[in-house]
Amino acid sequence: MGLFSALDIKKLDKASINKVSKKLELQIRELEYLNQHNILPDTSVLKRIEIHFGISPIELKIKMGIMDKEVLDLLSLNATTISKLNSPTKEYTSPKNNPEFTSEFGKLYRGDCLEIMRQMDDNSVDMFFADPPFNLNKLYLSEIDDNLTSKEYLDWCYDWIEEGIRILKPGGSFFIWNIPKWNTYLSSYLNNKLTFRHWIACDLKMSLKIQGRLYPAHYSLLYYVKGEKANVFNPDRMPMETCPKCNDDLKDYGGYKNKMNPLGVNMTDVWYDIPPVRHTKYKTRKEANELSIKLMDRIIEMSTKEGDIVFDPFGGAGTTYITAELKKRKWLGCELGPLNSIIERFNNIGNESEYLNNYRSNYNVLFPEKIKKKRTKLNLWTDDTFLTTDTQK
Repeated sequence: MGLFSALDIKKLDKASINKVSKKLELQIRELEYLNQHNILPDTSVLKRIEIHFGISPIELKIKMGIMDKEVLDLLSLNATTISKLNSPTKEYTSPKNNPEFTSEFGKLYRGDCLEIMRQMDDNSVDMFFADPPFNLNKLYLSEIDDNLTSKEYLDWCYDWIEEGIRILKPGGSFFIWNIPKWNTYLSSYLNNKLTFRHWIACDLKMSLKIQGRLYPAHYSLLYYVKGEKANVFNPDRMPMETCPKCNDDLKDYGGYKNKMNPLGVNMTDVWYDIPPVRHTKYKTRKEANELSIKLMDRIIEMSTKEGDIVFDPFGGAGTTYITAELKKRKWLGCELGPLNSIIERFNNIGNESEYLNNYRSNYNVLFPEKIKKKRTKLNLWTDDTFLTTDTQK
């Protein structure tokens, strides 16, 4: 419920909106903005709402679903009474739907993710990854409404998050890929349900000229764990950064070069090397952006082991499923729209395998072999330099 619903205004009733606008001394544009983004009016407007509608500020917050300290304290004091109003516990069964597609390691269902998840058992998957629509008014082949109010969009997100938490095993990893705007809300919601691990920033690789704002330059990846500790945490180590032209160090390691791990540098929570797949030449889903297999490889490698179960409720172009298949993880997924592009990717999975193996050869080494040869030729230090020195002692 947003501001209009709380005040019993119908969205398309222009006469009522105009009448309320005058009573609250707000322009219609301001009123519609507050409703669209589910923002609580300021103190002076709250007073006018109480006078004209008989709705107190705390009642308005509850109706709008705004959970600040005042509301949370009130709910806490009245927890026993409220709990008696709670809906009955849902019963869960195994999926009734037959999978539309199966592979050696996975099953893909056609349908709404909430319907599918509500048929899944508690504590049944090792990793949950979600890349939902971003509510940016894009057109999807599934014909979903991607232009909801903030309240409608977040309520929908909270629904599938709850199901995701329920089906995740203790110690399992929970990831959400979204734009920072939405992840600020989703992170706040998750903080009381799972254990925060990281907010990972992924470089957007472009600058968008948006009037009156800083250029948005990253996606955010939320990383949480169910319980105190992750069952699996095995991040790749990354190669040391070198100049692409002269192959020299981009960072001065001083007298610590001989202490560098030959397996590479610890991964940080800022990822610069994973651009989104935008060019139509490389996309399998033409109507929207899709995830890079490089991103999903990194996430799956970090949080699962072979044989673990990966679940992604928003199939999209199927990148999660393809990557899980290549890495010998069991996977489950669903997609509301057509499945053709996902199935086609599995028919050509050899190309994906070659791409994954090529860039993985540059992980978990301090210098990829090609760079190491160039540095040796230029008499620049490598991890072998210190190994040779130690052997000669």
